[in-house]
Amino acid sequence: MPEQRQGGESLLTVIVAFAANLLIAVAKSIAASITGSASLVAEAAHSWADTGNEIFLLVAERRAGRPRDDSHPFGYGREAYVWSMFAAFGLFTVGAVVSIAHGIQQLGATDSGHENYLIGYIVLAISFALEGTSFLQALRQTRGEAGRLGLRPLRYIARTSNPTLRAVFVEDAAALIGLIIAAVGMGLHQATGDAIYDAVGSIGVGVLLGVIAIFLIGRNREFLVGQVVRPELRNEVLVRLLALPEIEAVTFLHLEYVGPGRIFLVASVDLTGDRSEHLLAQRHQTIEDRLEAQPMIERALLTLPAPGAQPLRPDATAPAPRPPA
Repeated sequence: MPEQRQGGESLLTVIVAFAANLLIAVAKSIAASITGSASLVAEAAHSWADTGNEIFLLVAERRAGRPRDDSHPFGYGREAYVWSMFAAFGLFTVGAVVSIAHGIQQLGATDSGHENYLIGYIVLAISFALEGTSFLQALRQTRGEAGRLGLRPLRYIARTSNPTLRAVFVEDAAALIGLIIAAVGMGLHQATGDAIYDAVGSIGVGVLLGVIAIFLIGRNREFLVGQVVRPELRNEVLVRLLALPEIEAVTFLHLEYVGPGRIFLVASVDLTGDRSEHLLAQRHQTIEDRLEAQPMIERALLTLPAPGAQPLRPDATAPAPRPPA
């Protein structure tokens, strides 16, 4: 089935992002203290926020990967969205709010640090290279997973159930854009002698981070409250259920994410043959065990159809199911 669990590769993506952001945060902080640039202060706050966020994402990867137990029959997958939500709130408060507030404070500033801006430009260039390395790792993973689903990378990032990959991808993309905004603000400040451009650059970085944080908060919220799978995946699961020799018809099908790449499946099925209630329960259990052996199915629950329920029909125009990974 598509969008299989990618825990190992996602962990590598987060580790690369953490190392890059930590180095960048230290360099930007030093450069900001030397130059006094508001844009660099905003970028330093951005990088420290990203560094802290990667810690939350590392925790998310670790805790969400635990197997289900009696106290958590649907597993711990949703913890990934909880910790990713913490990371998004951190990006909003430490990154967006601090950058905007500092930029507003600097709007009336007249003191200039032109002579030291060369250091700022060097740090921004190095930061761009390091952020680019982290972004390329996230982009490589995104393209690989999106390609298996026949989706474009940006569409996959918006729809994927993997919150850590989504967070690293959009945060790294925002970091590259933020570096350009900071460089433009510094350059205009240096060229005109007017500190307002540097302050506006800081505010621009903050607004960018706020938009990214709100997007991440929204997506994590949707998965926490119960995000159903996209129609193509639902159709594929329906086709696979009907292909089982024991199942004659499916009258109800609900598929909900309970973690990254993990689905809770509920279906009302009409089994072949005419068996007693006891044997039907045994056959249901056997099919549920087979379904749960699939990497993407965290829990399966089969029930008898309601009297008079109409069977579901697969969408004939949808792409053919891919072989299981």
